[in-house]
Amino acid sequence: MNNIIQSLIKEVVRVEVSGKRLINGTVIDSGSDVIVLFNGIDYVYIPVDHIQRFGIYDDNEEDIQAPSESPNITALENEKELTFREVLTQAQGNYVEIYVTNGQPLHGYIMSLMNDYFIFYSPIYKTMYISIQHLKWLIPYSKNESPYGMNNQTNLVQSNGQLLANTFKEQVEKFQNTIVVLNIGGDKSHIGKINNVEEQIVEIKGARTNSYYLNLDHIKTLHEV
Repeated sequence: MNNIIQSLIKEVVRVEVSGKRLINGTVIDSGSDVIVLFNGIDYVYIPVDHIQRFGIYDDNEEDIQAPSESPNITALENEKELTFREVLTQAQGNYVEIYVTNGQPLHGYIMSLMNDYFIFYSPIYKTMYISIQHLKWLIPYSKNESPYGMNNQTNLVQSNGQLLANTFKEQVEKFQNTIVVLNIGGDKSHIGKINNVEEQIVEIKGARTNSYYLNLDHIKTLHEV
């Protein structure tokens, strides 16, 4: 538990996360690797590894007030403090907003949680494989809310029975000779066929170009076309 962050409990702060994204909110809780903010509407769970800087937000132009209810995701009774992995575990099967890359929050739910990645179902992108190290924040939906006005009673899509690899690298290897979209589809995305994966290097074949090569550590999301 970080005593500096703990000293800011109930203070309104401004947090800059990786990608120069700013989040304002009241500090509600913190753990060894996560901080929890209330932005006036939602609880925002931010991994400490992605916090660039933070400070007390004196202006508070949004007039952010303290929450009237406790967050749904908290440390378990037998645990001393909340961890980001526990946040992901408790969020499984519930609607969430997550932010990974390209200025595009993703909406859906976590289907499965593996060693260093998770399987996410998005109504837009369908089944996605997302590296945990690139997840910037997670916002649980309220109990009566669903993305895109979907029927909240709709059964959650279940895994298609595919045998999942333990690590993100091994899962990427399973998509060799498959056309995929890497990093969602924004300016820094890559679309092509995975030809080969060796150590940290992924070889991609574009539509009409020669192969090019990516560092696996910078692949944030993967979904099949």
